[in-house]
Amino acid sequence: MTGDATPALVEDKQQTAAGPRVRKGSAYPRYLAGKVAGAAVSLLAVLVTSFFLFRLIPGDPVKTMTGGRQVSAEQLAAYREEFGLDLPLWRQFTDYCGKALTGDFGTSYQFRAPVVDKITEALPNTLLLTGTAFVLYTALGILLGTRSAWRHGKLGDRVNTGLALTLYSIPSFWLGLLLIIVLSVGIGPLPGMFPTGGMESGGEEGFAYVLDVAHHLVLPVVTLVAVEYGQTLLVTRSALLDEMGSDYLTTARAKGLRDDLVRRRHAVPNALLPTVTLIFINLGRTVAGVILVETVFSWPGLGGLFYQALSVPDLPLVQGLFFVFAAAVILMNTLADLVYPLLDPRVAR
Repeated sequence: MTGDATPALVEDKQQTAAGPRVRKGSAYPRYLAGKVAGAAVSLLAVLVTSFFLFRLIPGDPVKTMTGGRQVSAEQLAAYREEFGLDLPLWRQFTDYCGKALTGDFGTSYQFRAPVVDKITEALPNTLLLTGTAFVLYTALGILLGTRSAWRHGKLGDRVNTGLALTLYSIPSFWLGLLLIIVLSVGIGPLPGMFPTGGMESGGEEGFAYVLDVAHHLVLPVVTLVAVEYGQTLLVTRSALLDEMGSDYLTTARAKGLRDDLVRRRHAVPNALLPTVTLIFINLGRTVAGVILVETVFSWPGLGGLFYQALSVPDLPLVQGLFFVFAAAVILMNTLADLVYPLLDPRVAR
């Protein structure tokens, strides 16, 4: 009986061992197709939402742009015809969707330029600001979050966690204004050391221009890093604390590995999944920029452009920016979903 059972058991184990490989190979394409289809549906939903949402804003774009000038009813009608505002709503919607699907978001009311051109003009400035801040607050959050979790309950952990929670709860525009008062205008014996806003002073070239831009970059970057690093710290700390009592860490220590090697090689890689999610979400937000921070510091990026467009309202520009902001987050979330199975194959099963 034992001799008969052994081959069957071996065959059973071979099938079991082969089974996950077959399922894994077939599961990932289905997983991939599902995530891509979900992203496509989300983008279509954003396209529709961006059209109707901003038409709820009170105000007449034509009257706003001609405010303070004597304009006849015939001229107002001509402006509405030029911008397509005289068409029925369903016609405006179909025209918008048809053009947007080809990458044409129309012409800005206030700038009289294609929306795509205005977006591509401001995009590098936003990526410079938010990209620099993203690298700094992600690295700082992961580093301090790891150290806080590994020294859970000690003074350093309490200080890091308390400071992160405090800064994360502060509105970014309020902190930006405070930094302008203290470090740009100056307060008491402390002189102003940084510009109050803008991206450059003008008239600089070469390396002097780079230094000038970096000088203007300091305060908005410090504002973003101070507000955003706490979220990464708290997520990293929480994920690592969940791993602290795992058996594989006890085994690694029993093998004689140093504590920092156990943390770096075993604990941190297994705790990174929630942090990876947050990193990709924040990476998508680098395209969107931070509207309030760019507005407070008069930074000529997409956030400041969005604020200007809302004040009219410049419907084509607002719609185009909203779609770009949402699309960046959706695409980064989808990319994160596609990376998950590489970090943990169980996700795609």
